[in-house]
Amino acid sequence: MSHDVIALTKDLVAIPSVSRWSNAPVSDYIEDWLRSNGFDEIERLEYTDPNDERKVNIIAKKGSGTGGVAFLSHSDTVIGMEDEWGAFDPVIRDGDLYGRGSCDMKGPLAATMVATASVDPAELDKPVYVVATSDEEIGLLGAKYVVENSELLKTSKPDYGIVAEPTKLIPVYAHKGGGRVMVTAHGVAAHSSSGKGDSASIKLAPFLAEVAELSKKYLTDESYMNREFNPPTNGFNMIYGDNGISNITSASATCVVSVRAMPDARFEDVLEEISDLAKSYGFDVKSGGGPAVYTDKNSPLVQSACAASGITVPETVPYGTDGFYFQQLMPLVVLGPGDIDVAHTIRESVPVTELESAIEIYKQMIADLC
Repeated sequence: MSHDVIALTKDLVAIPSVSRWSNAPVSDYIEDWLRSNGFDEIERLEYTDPNDERKVNIIAKKGSGTGGVAFLSHSDTVIGMEDEWGAFDPVIRDGDLYGRGSCDMKGPLAATMVATASVDPAELDKPVYVVATSDEEIGLLGAKYVVENSELLKTSKPDYGIVAEPTKLIPVYAHKGGGRVMVTAHGVAAHSSSGKGDSASIKLAPFLAEVAELSKKYLTDESYMNREFNPPTNGFNMIYGDNGISNITSASATCVVSVRAMPDARFEDVLEEISDLAKSYGFDVKSGGGPAVYTDKNSPLVQSACAASGITVPETVPYGTDGFYFQQLMPLVVLGPGDIDVAHTIRESVPVTELESAIEIYKQMIADLC
């Protein structure tokens, strides 16, 4: 199989792997390609998702021993919207490779595959790994499954991880985490003319007003900020609904408050304050989430990424990756070709020059850290 990153990216894009459906066909291709390119230890982890679709995660290792560097990617994509463009018919136009997943993140995945395939295992002091997960786009489910179940990663214990999400090849040492509070009010459904109903929506309204006021504090008080990030706030979003109709009082109404976590920015305080407020109204409350991904910018991993990419100052980003789970196993840097701003759009593309440059950057980091 060819080591041509353009051909490999096109092959991966041409295999639809929208998260709603099974990613088994593209995972089969990835596994076969890696076996044909020197990866003699491959772990295949499968599960069945709530839609009864088979999901596949591939974890491959080249080289002996423990430690080393893991390249972390996902093989699923958002919906293709193929009625609007040739989502699964990759083309190169004006120096960019277009297609669903070309940027997020089959192109970056292809770059990690080509970079690691080109390495002679006899020249490695420590191994390299390629990980391709499922369901990143719908809750990071594959990464969670891999972290919980991969014997290869648990026994080999990689020293470092490189999340190959698109960063325009700028090393990213931290990104925001996230969390949410789901609040449910209960009422009694009845025709509004009867006077027998008890509207859950009306019960919820005072709580919504109080949360709206709290949001002003979260977005303006410096104690809820971390200026390493742009924007420097934990963010704030609130949605609600009752699935009701105009002449029936709502039997239940739900509000979901979402925030993005940063270190040293009172993320946990936000979740706790909103949860306590909801409980004071007697509502049902569910909350959860997790911290940001954060690696010391002076760590060997981040400094290696900077040296290899020629970037003096690493950055932070406001979006998240499945590094949320992988950071439980190893320190991480996010570094990949492409621009996240075009991901998930009908103009999704990746510059060919960045795909090719990524290979050289990854190879230099392997030489430095392995």
